[in-house]
Amino acid sequence: MTAIAANARALNLILLLTFGLMLIEWLYVRLALHDAESHDLKETTTSIVTALGNQLIRPAASFMVALPLYAAYQYRAFEIPTTSIVALVVLFVLVDFTDYWFHRAAHRVRFMWASHAVHHSTTRFNLTAAVRLPWTGPLSGAVFFFVPLTLIGFHPLAVMAMVLLNLLYQFFLHTEHAPRLGPLEWLLNTPAHHRVHHASNESCLDKNFAGVFIIWDRLFGTFAQAPKDEKLRFGLVSPLPSQNPLTVNFHEWRKLIRDTWRARGLKARLRVLVGAP
Repeated sequence: MTAIAANARALNLILLLTFGLMLIEWLYVRLALHDAESHDLKETTTSIVTALGNQLIRPAASFMVALPLYAAYQYRAFEIPTTSIVALVVLFVLVDFTDYWFHRAAHRVRFMWASHAVHHSTTRFNLTAAVRLPWTGPLSGAVFFFVPLTLIGFHPLAVMAMVLLNLLYQFFLHTEHAPRLGPLEWLLNTPAHHRVHHASNESCLDKNFAGVFIIWDRLFGTFAQAPKDEKLRFGLVSPLPSQNPLTVNFHEWRKLIRDTWRARGLKARLRVLVGAP
């Protein structure tokens, strides 16, 4: 219980940090760069409301994530100590590798995309986009991608801590106002790479899924540079009808339920659920 309470305190601290950094970014682009287009009031408000909504449902969401991890941990093959620096570094890399495949699946499997589309629904690319995470996230099945790590022998709390670190790193990727990192761009995911992932240009779709290490995209054929002959456009290919938080969080689910209901037969309905968005 102490560890869980500490984890909750860490989440609250990170939330305060992210809101502070979002404010600093907005002040910088407005006062220093005189850029009034990088933020949209409605989008920013929706992103913040969505982030606050996630705090309200966090106890239930945490339970839905922790239960499968702890259940699998009872059948672990090894006892991997959480005090080992080497083990934690290995776990960090494995979590990032796992996150790459989850993220890739979230773009290719429709019932997973119904949640993930929320994150891609902003037409402005700034730090507020980073906190626009879906209320229905636990329904995407993300936790089951990480269950094998607990079956190997990594403690669930260690896995969740590394996922949190991974998400914290990704928060800083959501900005157009960051310098390139030179040779590190080949190894690490950077704002320049992540801008491509969020772009709706045809050449950018389903590219750069990495969380921390862009090397996964280079290895598995999903890496792309920003197109040189066109400006990046952000948001969904088919824009949302409004920025109402309920619309943003449930629009894709409504379409998914409608199409599943209209499909004839079990196989057709399964194709809707697990087919491409």
